[in-house]
Amino acid sequence: MATQHSRSAARLMLAPAVILLLGWMLVPLTMTLYFSFKKYLPLRGGDLGWVGFDNYIRFVTSSAFWPSVMTTLLIVGGVLVITVVLGVLLAILLDQPMWGQGVVRILVIAPFFVMPTVSALVWKNMFMDPVNGILAHLWKAFGATPIEWLSQASVPSLIMIVSWQWLPFATLILLTAIQSLDSSQLEAAEIDGAPPVKRFWYITLPHLSRAITIVILIQSIFLLAVFAEIFVTTGGAFGTRTLTYLIFQRVLESQNVGLGSAGGVYAIILANIIAIFLMRIVGKNLDA
Repeated sequence: MATQHSRSAARLMLAPAVILLLGWMLVPLTMTLYFSFKKYLPLRGGDLGWVGFDNYIRFVTSSAFWPSVMTTLLIVGGVLVITVVLGVLLAILLDQPMWGQGVVRILVIAPFFVMPTVSALVWKNMFMDPVNGILAHLWKAFGATPIEWLSQASVPSLIMIVSWQWLPFATLILLTAIQSLDSSQLEAAEIDGAPPVKRFWYITLPHLSRAITIVILIQSIFLLAVFAEIFVTTGGAFGTRTLTYLIFQRVLESQNVGLGSAGGVYAIILANIIAIFLMRIVGKNLDA
């Protein structure tokens, strides 16, 4: 049992890391709140004084705000559905004994370590280019007209690109969960004559519920801030402007730091609402 002296020593050793972490989070947040109440135009007059809640009103009443929120939620939802469904299927497949199993697992997980800008460029130029892309050549081989993916199907294309990046993460977590499943349960169900679909639905899937919850929670936090893929591929055009990209445009393209900071506060509020919703609806599995 830890003594009072050992607990005090532990707190003392943890204090520098806690202080650094709090500073890392609180300083940017404080500066964002500070600038959100000011009219600050770095290249057009600098600090022009306090404007109160004017930046918040202008940002939320702009014609681009709600479409950007809907696009953000659409991309997050689409990526979550694809990565969870395909992640479960891939995890089950990779858990089966096969030749070169270790190499196959490494190849499946590898895309997660590719930089977002690099993967977006690869998809844009190698796969989705309407003239020289691999998909264009496949369409031509079947006598069909190639699709201009990034203009005609821009949001589905982004969902595809981001899903390709995050699928390895979901697969890795779900594979770990499947490997912890007691094989005797599946063997008993098989002996009793349960078909594979029922064994999956009543044994495997309930066992994966906690892992699926973790995947959804972690991915949602990061997917709300998707930016590089949009910047590299569409530049926010064709209905792909998310809330994060809208903030970028207000701060860097319009040089309006105050308006962009207000957008940043809205982004924080949206992220917290989604996190609370997920913790209440999906996160109950963590207590099961």
